[in-house]
Amino acid sequence: MKEGQRLWTREELILAINLYCKLPFSKYHKGNPEVIKLSEILGRTPSSIALKLGNLASFDPSLQARGIKGARNASKLDKEVWEEFYESWDEAAFESEKLLAQKTGGLFLNESDENTREGREKESIVKTRINQSFFRQTILASFNFKCCVTGIERPELLVAGHIKPWSLDQKNRLNPRNGLAMNALHDKAFETGMLTITPDYIVNVSSELLKSKDPEMDQYFAKYHGKEIILPSRFLPDPELLRYHNNERFKP
Repeated sequence: MKEGQRLWTREELILAINLYCKLPFSKYHKGNPEVIKLSEILGRTPSSIALKLGNLASFDPSLQARGIKGARNASKLDKEVWEEFYESWDEAAFESEKLLAQKTGGLFLNESDENTREGREKESIVKTRINQSFFRQTILASFNFKCCVTGIERPELLVAGHIKPWSLDQKNRLNPRNGLAMNALHDKAFETGMLTITPDYIVNVSSELLKSKDPEMDQYFAKYHGKEIILPSRFLPDPELLRYHNNERFKP
């Protein structure tokens, strides 16, 4: 470590991973307003924040699979905190959002109420809402705010959907590799099993829609059948979760 530099703390790394998840991969640079904002919160330079985001990228298995190594010189603590997130997205995401609120003066659950029944119920509701927002931001950023099927780039029209439903897989509720960014129409088709994504990232449309004589079905579905999705820049959808959807949810 260079003279005058200070070690990163666990809290600082939690906030860095929070930002890592919410920014598109191409936006990890010192001029990004969100990078500058975090640097002000932590009392560090924008360059140091950008470098740390690059360090974190070195742990991302989706990037490793594509030959992207990220920045070097990540620390042991970097890896430990990253693994905390990867092993328990639900708890880690909520902790990071809670910490961010504390650092920025944002509103959050009143901790004095946590030990009451009403407080615990309130915490559960808040946690679900906060985590769902975190998941949406992470998925849309990973897919660069594009529908993975059509390429639509209007965030207000996009849904961050789960491959394996929220209600069926608690462990993967916040796992970004259990998410897809789609426009609302194709997300609904995916949810109802009329469309799926194969483990090798190919769009597969139900024969019921393919055989339809309705020209709109051709325009909105048949034209995408057999085409590769627009892949995210990180957090590639988990092939095993896609295999589950193909086998258990899709209606061939």
